[in-house]
Amino acid sequence: MTESPRMLTGKCYCGAVQYEVADSFVYAMNCHCSNCRRTTGSAFKPIAGIERAKLTVTRGEDGLMIYGEPDGNNTHCRACGSLLFSVVRDGAYVHVAMGTLVDDPTIRPTAHIFVGSKAPWHTIADDLPQYEEFPT
Repeated sequence: MTESPRMLTGKCYCGAVQYEVADSFVYAMNCHCSNCRRTTGSAFKPIAGIERAKLTVTRGEDGLMIYGEPDGNNTHCRACGSLLFSVVRDGAYVHVAMGTLVDDPTIRPTAHIFVGSKAPWHTIADDLPQYEEFPT
């Protein structure tokens, strides 16, 4: 008998949009690309990647603002602007913005990616591996 993964909740800043995601992330990283920096307004975006089917919007689906295409986008709350997740890899995965998780996930970021375009004013101060782009 296979046990179902623990489910985590997440939400935007104002609470209008909420989601549920399985605590079975495949990877987690800190992305320093210029797009992630612009969408978050910070030095990097901590992401946790998981198959798209394992995330469900449970409240406020009509309040989503989707920037991009169905199979590649950034999904925000229309009311407060919070970036909740990004649909990536031809629509197969989502990168959950870890800061929107209410519950503590099992996974932790294991690397810094796209450090070739990191903010020049930010110093990475941990010992995680750093990759110029996405690791292959």
